[in-house]
Amino acid sequence: MTLFRSETPPPPASLDFGVAPESAAPNTAQLKADIDSGRTGDKVPHGDVGAAPLGTCEEAGGTPPTPQEVRMARRYRASPAVRAAADPHGERSFVMPLFWATAGSIGGLIALGLILFPG
Repeated sequence: MTLFRSETPPPPASLDFGVAPESAAPNTAQLKADIDSGRTGDKVPHGDVGAAPLGTCEEAGGTPPTPQEVRMARRYRASPAVRAAADPHGERSFVMPLFWATAGSIGGLIALGLILFPG
């Protein structure tokens, strides 16, 4: 339920980044493409522009991830267990309405208490 905001992110996040191809020697850009495409289940499919690309800190530290580490990360991130735990698509969409209903009820009870028992 979105009353006050758009679900469409502004460019360049609104661009379709597609799914990264499989590779014998995957790199961190392919892992980021998996995340941005929604394949990993962490978030809805759209691109995130970042100040530093994924893996930059490791490379600067002299220990860039090996293709085997990236392959393992891509496989793990796209596993059904990780996707089920992430829930980016709002399968638990009752949480926010329940929160606002509770907050409104508490506010209403306080207001009613102040009206019925003024000071």
